[in-house]
Amino acid sequence: MSQAAPVPSGRTPLARRTKIILASLAVLAAIAAIALAILLSYDWNKARPWLGAKAGEALDRPVVIAGDLRLSWEKPASIMAGHDRTWRDLVPWPHLVANDVHVGQPQGLGAGDMASVKQFSFSLNPFALLRKTIAIPVLRFDAPAVDLRRDKDGKNNWTFRQDEQPARWKLDLERVIFTKGVVKFNDALEQIDLTADVDTINADPAYGVSWKLRGTYNGGPVSGGGKAGAVLSLKQQTTPYPVQADLHVGKTHIEVEGTLTKPTRLAALDLRLKLAGASMARLYTLTGVLLPETPAFRTEGRLTGELGETGSRWIYDKFTGTVGSSDIAGHLEYRTGKPRGKLSGTVSSKLLQFADLGPLVGADSNASKQARGVEAVQPAGKVLPVESFRTERWTAIDADVRYEAERIVREKQLPISKLNTHLILKDGVLNLAPMNFQMAGGNMSSTIKLDGSGKGKQAIKATAKVSARHIRIKELFPSIPEMKATVGQINGDAQLSSTGNSVASLLGASNGEIKALIDEGTVSKMLLEQMGLNIGNIVLTKLFGDKQVKLNCMATDFQVTNGLMQTRTFVVDTEEAVITADGTINLANEQMDLTLNPKTKGLRIFSLRSPLHVRGSFSKPDVSVDKGVLALKAGGAVALGLAAPAAALLPLVNTGPSQDSGCARLLAQARAKPQAPPPGKTSR
Repeated sequence: MSQAAPVPSGRTPLARRTKIILASLAVLAAIAAIALAILLSYDWNKARPWLGAKAGEALDRPVVIAGDLRLSWEKPASIMAGHDRTWRDLVPWPHLVANDVHVGQPQGLGAGDMASVKQFSFSLNPFALLRKTIAIPVLRFDAPAVDLRRDKDGKNNWTFRQDEQPARWKLDLERVIFTKGVVKFNDALEQIDLTADVDTINADPAYGVSWKLRGTYNGGPVSGGGKAGAVLSLKQQTTPYPVQADLHVGKTHIEVEGTLTKPTRLAALDLRLKLAGASMARLYTLTGVLLPETPAFRTEGRLTGELGETGSRWIYDKFTGTVGSSDIAGHLEYRTGKPRGKLSGTVSSKLLQFADLGPLVGADSNASKQARGVEAVQPAGKVLPVESFRTERWTAIDADVRYEAERIVREKQLPISKLNTHLILKDGVLNLAPMNFQMAGGNMSSTIKLDGSGKGKQAIKATAKVSARHIRIKELFPSIPEMKATVGQINGDAQLSSTGNSVASLLGASNGEIKALIDEGTVSKMLLEQMGLNIGNIVLTKLFGDKQVKLNCMATDFQVTNGLMQTRTFVVDTEEAVITADGTINLANEQMDLTLNPKTKGLRIFSLRSPLHVRGSFSKPDVSVDKGVLALKAGGAVALGLAAPAAALLPLVNTGPSQDSGCARLLAQARAKPQAPPPGKTSR
């Protein structure tokens, strides 16, 4: 049996293995030391052309390293504020410094640099390279200059070539530090030319850099400035990055202050936002969100934003402010998506000035239009608004917004207690369903549809249904003492359809009918002045003088064809006369041609035996008296000839004392007689 060879004294297998491991480690350490010595002693400036060529190939833009290039050891903590440091920042890393680096413009976007930097530097974790990861704890830019461009065809210099192959290396960038520099942005497509000057702040505990902005946007001046954190953390996503800005873009003023907490995805923006401007519609070019034309406005609220892979979500919460002389408050949410974004929410007002609704339909003055930034297009002498609706923007957004006003005030006070409406915009079709006013113990309700999805000058197809019910006359004008004894009501209906692109063109091409009935009231010049009915003032003064007149009933029925309102019934029964009328009101050219035929109930008012002609434009009506004998005889026939259609409105009359009035007898008589055209008149 063989025996194991004897082991030499003092040399065990374990000792031998230990010696081999130590020798190997010594060799590796020597290799690392030699490699490090070579890296540190190597003249990296010799590699500048090669590095520039490789970087240019990757960026598809010329890259030149014109200054010194060197490698050293550095602790990231040595260039960071104490509150931004972590324990890893105390470990020294290889540190690369490149001076005077230039990145040129891509082909087709002119000469010069897209970006340049006086010096950029970063530390590199060498062990991460073994995992094919470029780990950079801190990337620092000193005196950067960036020139961003986009031409009229939409080509820009900030979109880089995408490699279809998956990347073999991963970039792990933790923090970015900015210092003094300049950023330029020129966009020929959106007519933007801006320059931002960036500088460092040393004494501010919250902010590290400041910036000032100047330039133009859509031909208007842009100015302002702001602050931001010196260190942008891309690794610690919960670390808030502070931002603050105060900007003037034309007549729009924007103030923001808050934080960005997920900068790699821009996924958590939380700001206090203040907005002010000449009209909310001017915000479209800045935000892409379609808002209505308004008077000058100011709002303040909390803006939060979340940007996801398939879309973003923005919430303007608990905002308050003013629009004109009205207050507003509410909650709005905007979500991007396909085929378009959607705006939803609720808005309310405690007090709404009726005049502040004028810009919605272009019913404000030319001076007001200029103040809110639109062309002053309303011709002199034209009453109906001619300002066009911007239907080309209606397909850019969908909307579902509810609005409510607790109280509405006119310049001449009317008791409108509440307004509520539900606005729905989808595929370019705007619906107000419903739009309700509560006023004087009754209500006025309507449904309005504006289809702006078509193209062309007359782009809108519109339909409107309006009804007024149980509006009490004495509550309608509570400030007039003579109205306190009035028990009458106002009821009415209107149904119209049309095509056009403004209020004037829509009414000028409208078709449908308008009916109204008033029973047991009183009228006076003072009352009509409160209503703003200047034509009524003139007519009433011609008929009765300036005094209170008891009204048994008033019934009107107009047929509307291509903007021409033709009387089917027009009967006014007062304590002193029965007045009928026939003729037309042309909404297209704003001209009137009406003849009022009074029939006196007593001999005490001789002047009522002559018809009145109401002619001329809406802005300058002319009321004249026809004293001819033939006109006097015709007046009696008109009262009977036009009475018949008023029977259709009889169910709307309030039952009560009016059943015994002359108006009720006239309506009862009208039901039994066919309608005949007025003598001497033909269909229009």
